[in-house]
Amino acid sequence: MFGAKQFVLPSWSGSLSAQLLGLTVVFVMVAEVLIYAPSVANYRVSWLKDRIAAAHLAVLALETVPVDTLGDETKQALLNHAGVMSIGISRPDRRLMLYVTPPGPVDMNVDIGKARMLGNIGAAFAAMARSGPTRLRVVGPAPRVPGALVEIVLDEADLREAMYVYSRNILLLSIVISLITAACLFVALQNMLVRPIRRITEQVTEFAEDPENPESGVRPTVRRDEIGVAQSVLVEMQKDVRNSLRQRRQLAALGSAVSKINHDLRGILSTAVLVSDRIAGLDDPRVRRLAPPLVQAIDRAINLCAQTLDFARDEGPQLSRSRFRLADLVGEVAAELAILGEASSDGQPAARMVNGVGADIVVEADRDQLYRVFANLARNAFEAGARSVTVTHDGGNGDGPVIVDIADDGPGLAQAARKHLFTPFAGSARKGGTGLGLVIARDVMRAHGGDIDLLRSGDAGTVFRLTLPRRRA
Repeated sequence: MFGAKQFVLPSWSGSLSAQLLGLTVVFVMVAEVLIYAPSVANYRVSWLKDRIAAAHLAVLALETVPVDTLGDETKQALLNHAGVMSIGISRPDRRLMLYVTPPGPVDMNVDIGKARMLGNIGAAFAAMARSGPTRLRVVGPAPRVPGALVEIVLDEADLREAMYVYSRNILLLSIVISLITAACLFVALQNMLVRPIRRITEQVTEFAEDPENPESGVRPTVRRDEIGVAQSVLVEMQKDVRNSLRQRRQLAALGSAVSKINHDLRGILSTAVLVSDRIAGLDDPRVRRLAPPLVQAIDRAINLCAQTLDFARDEGPQLSRSRFRLADLVGEVAAELAILGEASSDGQPAARMVNGVGADIVVEADRDQLYRVFANLARNAFEAGARSVTVTHDGGNGDGPVIVDIADDGPGLAQAARKHLFTPFAGSARKGGTGLGLVIARDVMRAHGGDIDLLRSGDAGTVFRLTLPRRRA
């Protein structure tokens, strides 16, 4: 209906569900990487502290046994248990050393007590990047011994291997956590977001293929979240589209019908013109006074047939411009409406149209079309219950536009009429009305280069504002 292109929903690999699952895994892995840096740094510090603690326990044997009495095998066993090459402990009162062979020069010094987080992170990654044997001298406080420092010398290869194992475990754990998190989020968002959106997409696609089918399109929902609001808005949009399509069909049918009866109706009106001409020749003064407006009304009815046909064919009004005084035109409309009011008097006070347009206001426009605009607005006001319609103007300066206000003292427009004021077959304020009057009036004003707007409407009455160029652009 809206084009030859067929809309096809994507496969699962290209759907929101797959993208959501992949993004969740990626985001969790990124979060784990950000956590990994301080985590591996803390692991390195903890590993070194554990070696300090183990070395301190090994040195405690020297408290009761002289070092000289220990064999090399015993010393090596203590060093192997602590995982170091040599151990030294310094206290205010003494210093103890444990080694098999004196330690040689070291490659790096590490003071655990002075390390900071950023420094630890950098040292951890630097240690993992190095290869080959690297001898470290590590100094740290002795556990539960105030004022004592433990100094150890060890090979960094053991630390590096332990950090590799730790990193591998972190990676595996991160993968497991990301998959579990992604699965939970996937299930939750699939039910809360992705599946409803996919269902709405299918319904919108179905509506695009056959918008006139009342069974197609988005269905109403009881949800009150953002998706529920979107569904409700789409449901209302579907109603408006269907109404517009129905009105287009009605307008097409109207154009076809008017084109068929236009010829016959013109013949009937032509006969009415001949009869009215003969009536105008009678000697009765009252007949002579009523005959000219009758002839003019029949002429305008003939023009109305042609103009209605143009509207049904979606053609703009054809203008025949001339220069005339606007006050004279408004006076003719007021005179015709006054005669019609007398002819249909029902005991109510006669409705009247007050001409407040200055005699110096001259416009260049199609006189019959503009007459039609003023007459339509005045008749609508009287039919709605107004007893008085006042036409005033603001001529502006020089060649500026002429602004005309048409105010009545009626009960005002209903809210439904205001919403569709310029919509054919929907903007009528009275039962049985077509709503074409204001639509045609707007088309006429815009064809002249002006416009018509509802200025206000309420219990005090309704005011329409017409904007009309003084001369042709």
